[in-house]
Amino acid sequence: MQSGPLIDSDLPAGILLAAGFGRRFDPAGERNKLLQTLPDGRTVAWHSARTLATALPGAIAVVRPGQPQLERELSEGGCTVLACARAEAGMGAALAAAVEARADARGWLVALADMPWLPVELARAVALSIVTPEASAEAIAAPWRDGRRGHPVAFGPAWRDALLRLDGDEGARALLQGRAVTRILTDHDGAFRDIDTPGDLH
Repeated sequence: MQSGPLIDSDLPAGILLAAGFGRRFDPAGERNKLLQTLPDGRTVAWHSARTLATALPGAIAVVRPGQPQLERELSEGGCTVLACARAEAGMGAALAAAVEARADARGWLVALADMPWLPVELARAVALSIVTPEASAEAIAAPWRDGRRGHPVAFGPAWRDALLRLDGDEGARALLQGRAVTRILTDHDGAFRDIDTPGDLH
């Protein structure tokens, strides 16, 4: 059996969903929550992109077209940016477009761009859990704490067609219903803490 670190082609593809409208954060649509800065002066988008790109080099971030500032932040964070008109239809459509762009991957780790506190080590642990020799092609994995599932969520290669069929604003939640999920136990809040309102930034 071959030993040593996994090469990039052995890893799931990282997908960062950054195409939402963030209406709960700003109903008027004047401020993009992903462009708000955290105490270190870096944006939410940059932090989320840096985490995923560090955990899974070659990760892509999906955005709606016409957002050059957001694209720049995600790119500087290390992600390849996919600007996709389909993403305007919602999270499901954005995820399907990203999976299509990485259709030959060994699986997909789906992260949300409004969760900037996710630790790199946890993202990578979730990703690696679906490519172990013991993992099946139908594997699904996610962080877990106190009976609650967090993010990101990893899907094995057998889920490709189901992910490609997603559309509209229905993300991958429906695929998880009634499925066995490999639980990556964690005490870190970053797997459960997102930004929905301005108060969540602090």
